[in-house]
Amino acid sequence: MQNRHLRVLLWILIVELAASSEVGDKFIFNGFTGANLSLDGAASITQNGLLRLTRDVKQEMGHAFFPKRLPFRQSPEGNIFSFSTTFVFAILSEYSHLSGHGITFFISPTMNFSKATASQYFGLFNLENNGNTSNHIVAVELDTIQNTELHDIDDNHVGIDINGLMSNINASRHASYFDSLTGKFNNLSLISGDPMQVWVDYEGGKMQMNVTLSPFKEAKPEKPLLSLVVNLSSILRDSMYIGFSSSTGSVLTSHYVLGWSFKMNGMAEALDLSSLPSLPKVNFKDRPRYLATWLTVAASVALLIIVAVAIFMVKRRIKFAELVEDWELQYGPQRFSYKTLFNATKGFKDKELLGIGGFGRVYKGVLPKCNTEVAVKRVSHETRQGMKEFIAEIVSLGRLRHRNLVQLLGYCRRKRELLLIYDYMPNGSLDKFLHCQDKPALNWAQRFHIIKGVASGLDYLHEGWEQVVIHRDIKANNVLLDSELNGRLGDFGLARLYDHGTDPQTTHIVGTMGYLSPELTRTGRATTLTDVFAFGIFLLEVACGRRPIEPKSQANNQIILVDWVVENWQRGTILDTIDPRLKEYIANEVELVLKLGLLCSHPFPASRPSMRQVVQYLNGDAPLPQIPLAHLNFSFLAMQQNEGFDEYVSSYPISSTTYSRSGDDQSALIVEVF
Repeated sequence: MQNRHLRVLLWILIVELAASSEVGDKFIFNGFTGANLSLDGAASITQNGLLRLTRDVKQEMGHAFFPKRLPFRQSPEGNIFSFSTTFVFAILSEYSHLSGHGITFFISPTMNFSKATASQYFGLFNLENNGNTSNHIVAVELDTIQNTELHDIDDNHVGIDINGLMSNINASRHASYFDSLTGKFNNLSLISGDPMQVWVDYEGGKMQMNVTLSPFKEAKPEKPLLSLVVNLSSILRDSMYIGFSSSTGSVLTSHYVLGWSFKMNGMAEALDLSSLPSLPKVNFKDRPRYLATWLTVAASVALLIIVAVAIFMVKRRIKFAELVEDWELQYGPQRFSYKTLFNATKGFKDKELLGIGGFGRVYKGVLPKCNTEVAVKRVSHETRQGMKEFIAEIVSLGRLRHRNLVQLLGYCRRKRELLLIYDYMPNGSLDKFLHCQDKPALNWAQRFHIIKGVASGLDYLHEGWEQVVIHRDIKANNVLLDSELNGRLGDFGLARLYDHGTDPQTTHIVGTMGYLSPELTRTGRATTLTDVFAFGIFLLEVACGRRPIEPKSQANNQIILVDWVVENWQRGTILDTIDPRLKEYIANEVELVLKLGLLCSHPFPASRPSMRQVVQYLNGDAPLPQIPLAHLNFSFLAMQQNEGFDEYVSSYPISSTTYSRSGDDQSALIVEVF
């Protein structure tokens, strides 16, 4: 017992010495010029004293730490001290309506985050350790991307994170501040580019953490935005590091901290807001420059020059002429100028061509000034509905945020063309890796990862967003691969939206032959279950390495992929259908994907699972149910369901298309009923 008392007294002495040492229990940085901070990753201090956590680079992270541990309790058995901190931050993006991921203030037992991941994990966690109690990390997040897998409430929120980023509805609020004049909370946009101030206060006695937000240079609001009762004694260790972390995703974004104050056992000293460094200007566009006219030129020559310039400007205006109506002005930055896209694609030159499809050509482009790579798709102006409604849906789809969806950045209208601008995916479409011999074969782990990613993205479209989104053209051509071979579902030119709890009103058959569900050809009405059917065919295509429909000269005269898999399943040889280029695979996973593909592509819609269930099956969170009617041929059932599928197809025009330059994609048949 005496030894234990001695250890406690020794610990108290060490803490008191630390508290009275050079480190102290408080500090303040009104700007960071000459500040003693530990930086890693992309973090740096600018010449004018800004702490810049990330640069204009995609998929990177940065950290800034106070360089010494701070004591957070007086004894090993004691409670965590009260503490208070305040800081001013700003998030500057290349777009006013999009950004990379946000920023966090965190308390951590370590400064080593080498195994952390960027994007939605903020450079603090990764897929494996997110949520582990062994992390001993507390963070306050300023999150600008909604990630459904982390249960984010929206794409503009403040949250308190304990050992991970799985948001608790009680510890997350939409970004806003309390206005004492109105007695209400006013909204704030974290990606506005304007500086904002944050206060984080923890009362050790009450075990309560408060987070308060306000616009720059306004007094601290009377009411906190977020308040959470949490006992940090079991989470934090005796001494910890404090700092900031941030990360970017697919949009170029810079995260800045302008000033920072911290105090243990008391209120943090107020920042001198007037002395904080200024932020750089963003989205600056050079004004047009005109060469001065020589005053000594004769009047006749000047007139000729004016006429020539006028003709040139008229031709140039005609060349870059766009269609802009009053109702489009509300969409603001989501509309790109044709001139910008023309220059980005080097005049839509053939050498920039990425692919050709039934709905247009896709070109690679590099946006000037921000140097961002994009894919520009040129499609026909003809639509089923009015152009105003169509553009409204395109703009709505631009608000989708998911790591397994290709970001739709905006659009442009010109003459008889509609141009859609997407994130550029350097590895192109998945079908090239499945069906082109000049591409390396993907191994099973890569394919399974892509399948789960696309399923997660489609689940977000069906159930995770504010409206239901029906993609209507799910296939390997429209699954694009980023630099890390993550699968991203793209091409939302045919997508349609409707409110949750209502019925979709689409009555036009649009899609690709081989992926069309039998009921779609009969009713003409696309639903989430028609997407599920196409996803089932996609699963079989990825696992088997074969197109949904192949010529009779191939595959032992088996022209329908789903029937071929069913026949092998009935014979007990379902694993014989796997792509012969796969030398190694996990049999249980392959069998799961093949059977799930059959279940999703069942001719009867009621027998298909939802995408939420599909994600559970793929992640092993639920067992795969038995597939009914396994002894019957799927095509026979489809004809019963459709009351004459072949007669229907032969009654309407079918146009052939391909997304590859070689023209070898024989399954890409687009069916439209006018």
